[in-house]
Amino acid sequence: MAYPSPNDQIPVFFEDTSVAFASKSDAKLRKTYWLFSLMNQARVVNLGTFFIKLALKLNLPIKNLIRVTIFEQFCGGETINECDATIVSLRNSGIGTILDYSVEGEDKEASFDATTAEILKTIDKATGSDTIPFSVFKITGVASSELLEKVQRKDELSDDEKATFERARQRVQRLCAHAYEHNVRIFIDAEESWIQGVIDDLAYEMMQQFNREKPIVYNTYQLYRHETLEALKSAFLTARQKGYFLGGKLVRGAYMEKERLRAREQEYFNPIHTSKEATDADYNLAIDFCLDRIEHVSICLGTHNEYSSQYCALKMQKLGLARNDDRIWFAQLLGMSDNISYNLSKAGYNVAKYVPYGPINAVLPYLIRRAEENTSIAGQSSREFLLVKSELKRRGIGSL
Repeated sequence: MAYPSPNDQIPVFFEDTSVAFASKSDAKLRKTYWLFSLMNQARVVNLGTFFIKLALKLNLPIKNLIRVTIFEQFCGGETINECDATIVSLRNSGIGTILDYSVEGEDKEASFDATTAEILKTIDKATGSDTIPFSVFKITGVASSELLEKVQRKDELSDDEKATFERARQRVQRLCAHAYEHNVRIFIDAEESWIQGVIDDLAYEMMQQFNREKPIVYNTYQLYRHETLEALKSAFLTARQKGYFLGGKLVRGAYMEKERLRAREQEYFNPIHTSKEATDADYNLAIDFCLDRIEHVSICLGTHNEYSSQYCALKMQKLGLARNDDRIWFAQLLGMSDNISYNLSKAGYNVAKYVPYGPINAVLPYLIRRAEENTSIAGQSSREFLLVKSELKRRGIGSL
């Protein structure tokens, strides 16, 4: 991995807040300022999430408060159609939308069927659209996590469990086939290590069927796991041997504390890198590996890391790849890292925002995670807060 040298001409900068927040009015910018100001305070977040859960349990009328604060910041709406305003706003800045049905439903077959039907609608919405470049789903949205874990452990399954797993596989097949038939690329999200193996197996089975002409199905690689870089390389070799294209979404990872706790409790080797530096190194090496083989692999960098985004842009420049090469995308979550998304887009790169949606009650677990994981002083919300503060100063307006 070659780090940028002082002589390199940097292709894009992320400090230009006038670009990052051009789509926000003064009033919306002030609102964002106060939201991230609160999210920087762990005590406030902990108390807030406790009272939100309690209020919803007691059926107190707080949905509108949630809607105009954290929901408005991080979600596109409660339905696909309610996301239209967000889709248009992003399109006006040259940024695509990835509709992410973020409902965490009950572990029941009826819920899995309902989620499958909703994801099919997101594929339909993306069909023929130049503003919705990908669809996405989680396997646990259409299959029991408990059953997936049993399959990964290679436990003996009952006849009923075998039939249930086959129904789950058919849901995955139906989603990927629908995406293939409508020429829509689709991400299969990564999950916990104790079910990721079976998720990988399903993803590669789908790739072998639908990635013959070009990448349609993308698996997700969590580079905070120490074995993932080698797994990516192995997946590439298998794809070449079997004659299909590899689609890969590169992320750092989202289950660090859960992974560490489980490894400690069950006394097995922790799959997570021991340092952030090791994760960062593997992430950038994965960028190198994929870009050096871009004829046979397409990637999306799902990252809020400025250095890795810059690293990829510079690597593309050195390889003579066009900034808008459709095999290379960058993606960030709605409401976060606008300095990366909007500056990359203005510089001519392919960028999309994950736009979560769903009924407020159902997406609340997602929203709480967004708040909780951003409370650290070293966390994302601190960076967001400082950027918004800088833009307020640049505009010459106060926070009130």
